[in-house]
Amino acid sequence: MMKLIEQVRRRTPLGWLQLSHEKGRLLVALSGIAFADVLMFMQLGFQNALFESNTILHRSMQADMFVISPQARNLANMSSFTRRRLYQTMDILGVKSAEGMYINIVDWKNPQTHQKTTILVMGFNPDQQVFNLADVNRQIDAVKLPDTVLFDRASRGDYNDAIAKIEQGKTVTTEIERRTITISGLFSVGASFIADGTLITNDQNFLRLFPRREASGVSLGLVQLQPGYDPKQMKTTLEAYLDDDVKVLTKAEFIEFEINYWKTNTAIGFIFSLGVAMGFMVGVIIVYQVLSTDVNSHIKEYATFKAMGYNNLYLLGVVFEEAIILAVLGFIPGAIAPLGLYHLTRNATNLPLYMTVGRALTVLTLTMIMCVISGAIATRKLQSADPADMF
Repeated sequence: MMKLIEQVRRRTPLGWLQLSHEKGRLLVALSGIAFADVLMFMQLGFQNALFESNTILHRSMQADMFVISPQARNLANMSSFTRRRLYQTMDILGVKSAEGMYINIVDWKNPQTHQKTTILVMGFNPDQQVFNLADVNRQIDAVKLPDTVLFDRASRGDYNDAIAKIEQGKTVTTEIERRTITISGLFSVGASFIADGTLITNDQNFLRLFPRREASGVSLGLVQLQPGYDPKQMKTTLEAYLDDDVKVLTKAEFIEFEINYWKTNTAIGFIFSLGVAMGFMVGVIIVYQVLSTDVNSHIKEYATFKAMGYNNLYLLGVVFEEAIILAVLGFIPGAIAPLGLYHLTRNATNLPLYMTVGRALTVLTLTMIMCVISGAIATRKLQSADPADMF
C-alpha cells in the first residue's frame, strides 16, 4: 500500500498539466460541467420537493395504519368508502381506534386579495386527536364552532395581512362554495403541488361546506393500534377480515402510495427525471468535446509515449485523470450556485427545497460517471492509433 502511494506521489500529473496549460479551455469546460450540475441539482431538488410537500400531511397524521378506497389515486383524489368498514376494524383485537376523515380540494376566496385559489379542506372528529401538529391540537376547541377553520400559515400566496390579523385575535372571514367561514387559528404545514394550502375543520363543518357529501362515506380511515402490535401483521389480519372494497396500508405504504402517484401517474414526475437525464447528457457532450479536443491537440505527444513503450492503459489513465479533475473542479461551483437558487425558489413557492448531503453525493457521483464516460469515448482514436501514422 505504501509503495502504491509513493508511486502516485512521484507520478508526473500529466492530466493536470495539460488541462492547466490551456486555461481558457479549462474555464469553458468547468463552466459547462457546473451548468450540467446545476441543472441536475435543480431537477432533483424539484423532484424531492414534489415528494416531500405532497407527503407532509401523510407524515403528520397520528395513525399506524390507513384504510382507503381501491379507487383512490392520491390525497386530493381519495374517493370514498363506507364508514362501516371502520366500525368493523374496531372488532379486531389490537385496534385502539379507527377514525374517519373527509378530504376535498376546492377553490376558495383569498381573505386578503379576494382572488380564488386552490385549497385542500380536511374534516375530522375533533374529539379525537388525529394530527401530530401541536398548533392544531392546541386549537382543537376552536374548530368545534360552526363554520370555523384553521388555516395553514405557510400556504402559497399573499396572506401576510390576514395572518397578522388572525395572530392579533381579530376575526377574518372568507367564502367557500358561497358559504362564509371564519378563520380562527393558524398552523404550519406548507404548500404542495396538490394545492396552495390547507384548511382543517371538524367533520360537521366539512359536511356543511360540501352538502352533497354523504356523512356515511369517508375519504380516509386512520387506525391506531394498541401498544405492542405490529402494523405489518395487523395489515394481513385486517385485509382478511374486511371486504375488498377497501385497501389497508401501513403508514410507510401510505406515504409511498402518494409518491408512486406522482412518479408514475403524472407527467411532472417524468419531467423532473427527464431533466436530470438531460443535464447528465449535456455534461457528457461538453466534457467529451473538451477531452477530444485535448487528445487531438496532443496526438503527437501521445504517439511519442506509445513509441517509447507506454501502453494504452497508461495513456487512458492520463485522459481519465483529466476527466476526474474536471468532475471535481466543475462540481464545486455547480454545487454552490443551487444554494442560492434553492433559497430563491423556496421563498417564491413555499416548497421544501433544501440542499442535502445525499443529493450532493448523488450529483457528484453522476458527475464522475459523466466525465469518465466522456473520457472513454474521447480515447477511442488514441487506443487504435499507430505511432508510425501519427507523424
